[in-house]
Formats: sequence, structure tokens, C-alpha cells
Amino acid sequence: MIDAANAAGVKLQGNGYGYRQAFRNAVSRSDIDLLHTVLRRTWGELPTIGDPTAGGGSIPWAASRLGLPVVANDLNGVAASVLKAGVEIPATRGLDLLPDIRKWGDVLVKRVEKRLKEFFPLNEGESVIAYIWANAVPCPRTGRLVPLLTNKWLRKTAGKEAAVRMVTSSDGAELWEPHFEVTLGRAVDKLDASTGTMARGKAISPYDNLVIEGNYIKEAAQNGQMTQVLYAVAVRKPSGERTFRAPNERDREAIDAADLYFGQVKEAWLASGILPTEEFPDGNDLRPKNYGLKRWIDFYTPRQALVHGTFGEEFARLIPEVRNELGPGAEDVLFELALMQGKALNWNSRLSSWDVSRQKMRSVFDRHDFAFKWTFAEFEGATALYSWCLDQLEDAYGGIARLLDETGAAELGKTERLEREVTVTQGSAASLTLGDGSVTHICMDPPYYDNVMYAELADYFYVWEKRTLGRLVPDYFHDDLTDKDNEAVANTARFAMMGKRKKALADLDYETKMTSIFSESRRVLAEDGVLSVMFTHKRAEAWDTLGMGLLQAGFTIETSWPVNTEAEVSLHQANMNSAASTIMLVCRKRADRDDDHKVYLDDIEHDIRRAARAAATRFQHDGIDGVDLLLSTYGPTLSVISQNWPVYSSTPDADGRDQLLRPEDALALAREEIVDLRRSRLVGKAAKVDALTDFVLLAWDTFGAREFPFDTARLLALAVGGLDVDDLERAKIVSKSSGKVTLLTPKERLRRGADSGFPGVTPEASSFEYIIDAVDTALYIAEVDGQQAAKRFLDRHGYTSDSGFVSTLQGLANAIPRTKVKGAWVVREAGLIDTLCTLYFEDVVLPEAEEMAALADPNENTLFDVE
Repeated sequence: MIDAANAAGVKLQGNGYGYRQAFRNAVSRSDIDLLHTVLRRTWGELPTIGDPTAGGGSIPWAASRLGLPVVANDLNGVAASVLKAGVEIPATRGLDLLPDIRKWGDVLVKRVEKRLKEFFPLNEGESVIAYIWANAVPCPRTGRLVPLLTNKWLRKTAGKEAAVRMVTSSDGAELWEPHFEVTLGRAVDKLDASTGTMARGKAISPYDNLVIEGNYIKEAAQNGQMTQVLYAVAVRKPSGERTFRAPNERDREAIDAADLYFGQVKEAWLASGILPTEEFPDGNDLRPKNYGLKRWIDFYTPRQALVHGTFGEEFARLIPEVRNELGPGAEDVLFELALMQGKALNWNSRLSSWDVSRQKMRSVFDRHDFAFKWTFAEFEGATALYSWCLDQLEDAYGGIARLLDETGAAELGKTERLEREVTVTQGSAASLTLGDGSVTHICMDPPYYDNVMYAELADYFYVWEKRTLGRLVPDYFHDDLTDKDNEAVANTARFAMMGKRKKALADLDYETKMTSIFSESRRVLAEDGVLSVMFTHKRAEAWDTLGMGLLQAGFTIETSWPVNTEAEVSLHQANMNSAASTIMLVCRKRADRDDDHKVYLDDIEHDIRRAARAAATRFQHDGIDGVDLLLSTYGPTLSVISQNWPVYSSTPDADGRDQLLRPEDALALAREEIVDLRRSRLVGKAAKVDALTDFVLLAWDTFGAREFPFDTARLLALAVGGLDVDDLERAKIVSKSSGKVTLLTPKERLRRGADSGFPGVTPEASSFEYIIDAVDTALYIAEVDGQQAAKRFLDRHGYTSDSGFVSTLQGLANAIPRTKVKGAWVVREAGLIDTLCTLYFEDVVLPEAEEMAALADPNENTLFDVE
């Protein structure tokens, strides 16, 4: 169901699975007692669970929930704080802490509101949802202010449209700064609303209609000439109706008053540690610097900074009061309350924005980057922001604590609460503060290669939280910024001075650090202990690096399981395939080999292929498919290598010496086995057709989508016939752009004139070297000229009785998603093949088509993502 919905671009109702999420189900005390009995019988005591790269805390939380001793560590002080607030405190204090969080949270919110209310005036009965702003620069020719708008829409809902109209003159006089009017419903000029002043980094001046170059905009921003213009206010009327209005004089006066007051307190706040003084550092994402955000405080307008600074000051004043009243228990309450700040920072910044489609604000990190926003949204900072943050905190803490308290709750004859022991540490996973052999099970979800630069993003919170949370746990925030030197990610920015070598050095750095982390895990792991590594990444480089780290650290991979963990129901997943499973690698300490005999890849190639095919066959039977089936063979492949390590490549290095095998060389063998297995399933025989046809068949079968990652396409092309993506692009099989590959339709593959001698769709061709070209040509003719014209093409070439052609049709019928939405085929080729085979190829078996209906999504929150 989920796969079909993804292919159709449909969002399923609820969580996409049709059943309650597992983490929401309480485990009975009797079941936990039974688990503890089994664990004690196995290890003599309850095993300690360790997670050296714990991040958001899902693993330690799950272990703690079952009453197992937990040690959770993270290098990042922000992440360590989340671990303490989301795992340690709820595990030890439970729901008992909630009344104090609510009581002191109310005190804090009311004090902030009292100080800020004058800077956020409200019209009678009105509440503000968001203030919507545009960045602006002076026109280089007239000097007049140019708001940088990509469009003027505020809402596109049919019948409820809302947009702004930009006014540049009044009573015959040219305005130095545009004014804005809000238009609603039928009054909206849709063409004007869709036309902004910005596109592709350049602007058009509304005063002379000439281009403002992108470099000028950047220079103006960097020189302090970029300003901000309030152009609309999203409000809720007393009736509950949501609408928009233009800024009024009271709004502008309040902004000026806030700017003035912030100017008066800014220096004192910077000196006293209320505001961040740190500069934005060089890193992977330099867009903030390009647009003038040189320091972290620059990420906020003066009024936004005033709001966040007021919270920081009031929080500092609250600390002694809470400690005086609650004594030792105060620290946990204060710790939870401090997390309100992170929520507020994420939703009230020059990088937060207004979502026209969903009619709500978007947070800074709706994506994992620092994308600069031409327009942004401001939260109402006096009455709305921190009261909302407190509600979110109460809901999140209450939900987590409730799940903990309900699991292992007292049953008949048992009144004591389930004991939980959680220890949170902050530091390098390569240097843990744990004794040798002190942990029975290390379970980790390691940092993902170059997927997310955690430390760079965390700086956004770190510079503020070290001034609030840092008052409670100074050891978490002892540096100016987060520790990027010891972070295990492939960060090319750290090697920017090395030119073309920066990626190779970043990869080596990541591998070295992961090996150190795994080596440290081996040190603290008991002799009979288990290391479980979770991995979801699809990129071969990540698997190669992860595998090498485990092998070099001294582990054998005993077994692996693909576990479905991702509910891919959102529309953005419809065309871009991604893995839905987490691969669980189960590892133990490797014993030293008794002999000095060298093992080469050739010696174990048969074992690798057999293990990969056996795993693929087993997991395919269990319902694992597509990219997940490919990934499911990686664990068994690594297992064969690990049991024979060290293993040497069959190819010596440049000096003729033996070199250690890279795991990727073995994974390539596994992919070849998968290709053979899936080809046989699709066309009913193992024989190859031709390389291009095989790629198209297996791409549809593997990804179930027209669009998929470049790296995986490259690996599949190699596996089917030693191709590369450039070969496929020249053959008009795919197009490529920004890290992804797209299968072309028959119409897109059309060749004309002098180009007709190359692979592709050529209706006038006398013969075809590749069967996929013949099939796509037949589908093209059927779509453009009709089925009878297609039949004449088939008869002229004898394809109705050609076994290769018929087998390819059968394979495509099996591989291409046969999904319809409101009776229309989602993938056009599926419908063309359906009609063609029904009319002329009765031996081709057509799988049943699936009709999908779009359903509303209630946006159900997950445990660690309450908004």
C-alpha cells in the first residue's frame, strides 16, 4: 500500500501503516519481568546498554523504557542536552515533574509577556498568527527600496485567495519605499500575485523594470544595506476566521519602538552574556555570510533578538527562585524549561518562513541547512511564542513520561514503580568515560557520512543555549562553538584548503573517526557482548566506510536484518525513491586468526555470491523489495569478509604490493547477484537481454519510481553491464541533475535527423540494437499515432513473435508501478503497455492495477517530533 501510494504521489491517512505505532504500546510489568529473567540468565545481570552516538535519544529511550541500565553519549552539547531532557529526566522523574514544569513555565511566560507586550500591539479581538517580511535592498539606479519577493501570494486556496499588491506611487508622487495592500478572493490579480521581484538570485526593480544583479544584492547585504520590510500580517479574527491584513501604523510604531529599545540594551546584553557574540563560522553552507549574516545575532531582526534576549534574561532571574523553592529537584525543572528557548529560536528568525500551501509558519530547519529566505515570517513574540513553546514542552515531556510510566506500571500485587537508570555523558565517542568491558550491548545509529553536518547546524542553538542551559550544565558548553574537529562526518569544509583532494581527505577522516569509535566500542564491550549498528544510508561510499571501520576495529558481523522503520507517506517521496528499512548489523568481537595464510577476494568470491543470493531470496520472500532488497544483501556480504579478515584485494596496489580489500569490491559482487536474481523474476529467465534494456527493467523494479539517487543509479549501471550514468545519458535512457537521475519517457527519448543513428526512439529505423529502443518506439507510436500504427510497426519488424521483445514487455509490465489515481495511470508507460499487450500480446500476463485515492493527512505527531 505504501509503495503504491509513493508511486502515485498520494499521501495516505494516518501514519501510513494502518496500525498504531509500536512505541505507543505499553509493555506489561509481567512481560518486562520475564525479559529481565531471560537477560539475567544469559548474562548473570541486567545488561548495560550503551549508545556512544545517541543523538536525539531514541535508542537509549527504548532501552530505558524496558528498565535496562543505559549510558547515552553525544559529542554535541545540544544533543547531550536533548538526551538529558528527553531520556534521563523523564526516566527518573516521570509525570511527577509535570506540575512543576507547568507552574514555573507559566511564571516565566507571563514575565516575558509583560515585558514585550508593548512591542506587539493587537487590534481589538485580533490575534496575530505571523508577521510576514521581505528582505530589501536599494535599487542601484534610483536608490529606492526594492523588496525581494519571489511572488506576492499569501494564500492560494480556491475561493479564499489572498495576495499583496505593491504600491510604488501615491497621489502622483513616487514613494521612496513601497507600500503594500492586501487583496482577497476575487479581487486577487493572479498574474500579478505570481509575479515577484526575485528569480534565480536576481531582482527586477519595480521602478525602472531593469535587472538588479545577484552580486549587487550580495554586496549590499554584506555592506549592511539589506533591510527588512513588513508587508503582511496573518491574523485570526474573533470569529476564528484566518485572514490577512496590511501592516498599519501601530505595527510600524511598535517595530520602531522595539528597534529603539533593543539598541539601548544590546551592548549590555552582549557584555553580560544574554546575547551571542560569536561570528558565523566558515563551513559547508556559506549562504548566510553571502547575504550579510556575519554573526549569529544577525539571524534575527532587532525585535526578534529582543524577544529571545528577554527570555534569556528572565530565565537567568528565575533560576535562584526555583532552586530556593524546590531544592535539589529544581535542576530538572529548569533544564526542561530551558528547552523552550530552542523551540522559539527555530520558529522565530530571519530563516523561518510563511508556508503559503499549508497556511502556517515553517521552522528554520524544515530542511537540514541554512537556506537564506528572501521572505520570512515572525512569530508574535509577546503572547503567542513562548506560551506555545510551553504548551509544546508540556505535550512532549508529558507524552514521553507517560509512555515510560505506563510501561512496566504496577500490576496486581506489585506497587513499586519500575526502576530506571540512565546516565548521559557529553564527549567524543572515541574516548568514553567507561571502564573496559563494562557494557554488554552497544546499540548505535552512527553519523551518516556526509548526509547532515550536525555540529554546523547545532551552532545555531549552541550559541544561545550555552547562555541558558550552560548555567545548569557548563561542561556541555565549554567551547565557543560546537566541536567540529572530532565530529564523525565527511565534512569537506574542514579540508577546503586542500583543493581537489578535499573530498578524499574528508572521506578518509570520516573512516578514521568511525574506526576509532568502533575500536572504543570494542574496548568497553564485554567479551560476550554484542554491538548492533543501525544503518539506513543508501550510498555505497557510506557502506564502504562503515564496513571498513567495523573490520579494522576488530568485529565480525554475525548476522543482519532489514527492519522496516520509515513510513514514507509524504508527497515529496512520490518521485524520489529512498530506503524504507534500517539494516541492523549484529557484531561481536573477532578472535585472532590462528594461521598466517593470506586470504584474497578470489578465495571467498563464491561464498560472497552465495551469501548475497541466499539473503536476497530469503528477504524477498519476506516482502523486502526494491532498494531495501539491495541493502539487505550488504550485511551478509560484510559478514563473509569479517569472518576471514584480513582479506586482500585480488588487484595489487600501484607498487605491486598486496592491499586490503575495500568492502565496496565485495558489495559489487552482491549487486551482480541481485541483478541476476531480479532479472530472472521479471522476464522468467536468467539470460541477459542487453545492457540498456536490463538497466531500465531493473531500475523500475528496484526503485519503483522514475526518479532516484545518482549514486545508486551508478551502482546499478555497473552491475548490469559495466555502464556508467554518462553512457545512459548519451543513450537517452536517463537525464541527470543535482544528485538524482530520471528515467526518460518514450517521447523524451525521441531522436531526429542526424541524431537518429544513436540509441533512442526512432520510428523510421530499419532495425534496433537495443530492445528497449524498439519497445519505447512502439509505445511512442501508440501514444502519438494510435495503436493501429503501433501494430504496423510491430508487424514490420516481426516483434509480435520476437522472444526478446515479448520478454521485455513482460518484464516492464511487472516492474513499472501499475497504479491509477482517479482512473488515470500515474506512470504513462504502464497504461501504454497495458493497452498494447491487451490488443497484440496475449501471452504477456498483466498484473492487476491498483486504484489509489488521495486521503487527508491528520499530521500525526511522532514521539520526538511534537510541534
